[in-house]
Amino acid sequence: MTLIELFILAVGLSMDAMAVAICKGLSVSKLKFRHALITGLYFGGFQAGMPLIGYFLGIRFQSYIESVDHWIAFGLLAIIGANMIKESFSEAEECNCSFCPKAMLPMAVATSIDALAVGVTFAFLKVSIVPAVSFIGVITFSLSAVGVYVGHLFGAKFKSKAELAGGIVLVLMGCKILIEHLGILDWFLSLF
Repeated sequence: MTLIELFILAVGLSMDAMAVAICKGLSVSKLKFRHALITGLYFGGFQAGMPLIGYFLGIRFQSYIESVDHWIAFGLLAIIGANMIKESFSEAEECNCSFCPKAMLPMAVATSIDALAVGVTFAFLKVSIVPAVSFIGVITFSLSAVGVYVGHLFGAKFKSKAELAGGIVLVLMGCKILIEHLGILDWFLSLF
């Protein structure tokens, strides 16, 4: 996986967290720097940790499912992406204005479950895991911190657009993995 592909994947994964961060920004009347920092640390930390867990789970079972790993990677990314696309069209949820661990922890876990599944696909793709999860964590931290400010300044207008964009990116990444593995692009180009 190239750095550009990893960047696109990281942005796609972080869109869920950014959408919730926008909601958190909406919920506070007086925004402080620590609000963005706390949000970024929770979401970035979990978005980095979950794919690491998924990677180790994937490595453990890799030998059993190696012949269908590309289908699993495609399926997981397509399902996660489709769910994000679906959520982008649903009603906006109320967001708790608290930044305490009791409020932030469930949101950080919920927005990073998809990253766990992506970590499983990393095991099949032979990705260098430490730089990959670090990169995902930094991107998510940055976008989540910015999301708090965007939510505070502009409102809910961008929340659904962020989820839609993230979902589309994940579905496209899944398709790319499948196309590369099956050699469809090479076959198509050989026709010309």
